[in-house]
Amino acid sequence: MEKQEYTITLYTENSIGLIGRISTIFSRRKINIESLNTSPSEVEGIHRFTIVITEAEDVLRKLCRQLEKQIDILKAYYNTNDEVIWQEQALFKVPAEVVNEKVYVERLLRQYGANVVVIRNDYIVFETAGHREEIDKLTDELTKYGLIEFVRGARIAIIKHSAGFHSKMVQ
Repeated sequence: MEKQEYTITLYTENSIGLIGRISTIFSRRKINIESLNTSPSEVEGIHRFTIVITEAEDVLRKLCRQLEKQIDILKAYYNTNDEVIWQEQALFKVPAEVVNEKVYVERLLRQYGANVVVIRNDYIVFETAGHREEIDKLTDELTKYGLIEFVRGARIAIIKHSAGFHSKMVQ
């Protein structure tokens, strides 16, 4: 089977050491985690892990079954990029004089929906959200103008055809 990018969604209890046990399962199978996000879910007391990997579907199916055997993991789903709505967030720090002097940079930031977070005399911090490719393009463009610092957040995703985890709990 051919490898492709998948988003794994785990619903878990919030327990100490769970992230270590999850990463051990991936390490033993020699699967690289490309992105990892964890946050509270729509159900109180239940957390949601969003994990991005590139792997074959048969390997992914086995991986999700193994993850669900963990005591604190309630359910594991995997989806292709077409089956989820997803975004990544990024922060960019650029020299203030570049934005003041270059109309092109200002237009570029508007084009990518970037918002100002901090304005100082020496630098300006912008934030934006989008798909990885869009953020990569903006990063490449800002590098030409003296990008000081850049950080990208992990993927967040919602499964298109899901009524949410709380609907599965009442069944």
